[in-house]
Amino acid sequence: MGVEKRTTKEWQKLDSAHYLHPFTDFKGLAQKGSRIIEKADGIYLWDADGNKILDGMAGLWCVNLGYGRQELVDAATRQLEQLPYYNSFFQTSHPPAITLSRLLAEVAPEHLNHVFFAGSGSESNDTIIRLVRRYWQLKGQPDRQTIISRVNAYHGSTIGGATLGGMKGMHDQLGLTIPGVVHIEQPYWFGYKGDLDRDAFGLDTAGALERKILELGAENVAAFIGEPIQGAGGVIIPPATYWPEIQRICDKYGILLIADEVITGFGRLGEWFGSQHFGIKPDLITFAKGVTSGYLPLGGVLVGDRVADVLTTDGGEFTHGYTYSGHPVCCAVAIKTIELLRDEKVIEQVKNVTGPHYAKRWAELADHPLVGEVRTTGLMGAIELVKNKQPRELFAPTGDVGFICRNACFANGLVMRSVGDTMISAPPLVITVEQIDEMARLARKCLDDTAAQVL
Repeated sequence: MGVEKRTTKEWQKLDSAHYLHPFTDFKGLAQKGSRIIEKADGIYLWDADGNKILDGMAGLWCVNLGYGRQELVDAATRQLEQLPYYNSFFQTSHPPAITLSRLLAEVAPEHLNHVFFAGSGSESNDTIIRLVRRYWQLKGQPDRQTIISRVNAYHGSTIGGATLGGMKGMHDQLGLTIPGVVHIEQPYWFGYKGDLDRDAFGLDTAGALERKILELGAENVAAFIGEPIQGAGGVIIPPATYWPEIQRICDKYGILLIADEVITGFGRLGEWFGSQHFGIKPDLITFAKGVTSGYLPLGGVLVGDRVADVLTTDGGEFTHGYTYSGHPVCCAVAIKTIELLRDEKVIEQVKNVTGPHYAKRWAELADHPLVGEVRTTGLMGAIELVKNKQPRELFAPTGDVGFICRNACFANGLVMRSVGDTMISAPPLVITVEQIDEMARLARKCLDDTAAQVL
């Protein structure tokens, strides 16, 4: 019967009656009513009441090419007509998965030449656990089980992904987590209460990895996993000293380095992968979101030669996979996404034009009385909201002011996300200089409206 035409209130009533949303207080949403988004084009959304909204979060960090790209629709349609589905089990493959695998190897760092497909970032990070532990089994070191992650990291919401992540609220609801995962501190300089400068803080925080390895015994540690920039944790951009030191420590003790690039992959930081921006050489990269520009679900793991050589020569059967691993329609859309990013030089535009302009316009917001810090890299940024700038005083309880500001954003036609009292944004990579100016004007208006309520 397709999608019916209904009023906003009718949609909200049906939504409340049947749809359980992710990461949602169901009772609170039922009392308020959902925002009903009906259409989108470019970097803009329209709700059921006809209001135009600038999507400053690219959907959920994923619509890198913007909405309404007919090329992606056509790629999906052609594949649906030719081969809508077949699995990759039973020694079987198909051209879309093979072609995408080759393309990914071309755009990834040169030592990453194999890919294992999943359906999402959460599934990709679950796969990481299996790949890492299987690798060390085959290397004759089965005691290397422990994966070190970070506090406030986000690696998905499945049991495996949530265990890898370091978010207390998720762990409190999860109850039993997967054994063999431990967490160290995050490189969050703004939230740090000490007196180290940024570079010294970066080295000290990275040093927590070595301290944890020594505590556990290197012979028991399998890998370290980290997002190049923590996304859902609040766009935590580490000091320049952090990632080189993490790489040095991983190399020193022979443990695998995993970069979770579900957000930073496919151009977000002005490089194909965030690892390239920070100059590190991960053994494994998890990806999703931007690989299809969010048009269809697809994720996976780029597997470095060090790991792939062992899996493909010493392994026997790897007893892991998904019904939709390498789904042909999703792969077809990903192929076209990569082609468009490459042919339209979208990533070069982020690096050389729109990323620097976004940084400039966002930095201008630092003079606002509500703003304690602004930070950006590529097209990814954060605004820290504070009660007082000097001496710095945060709001208590944390999160109330961020929520007020998020609502002000929607009221003013802008999507930004609140993480506690941090406002974060990551617009589509195709945003123009003029649209960044528009976004900055809207952001300032939202800050003014928030300050009028809380200062």
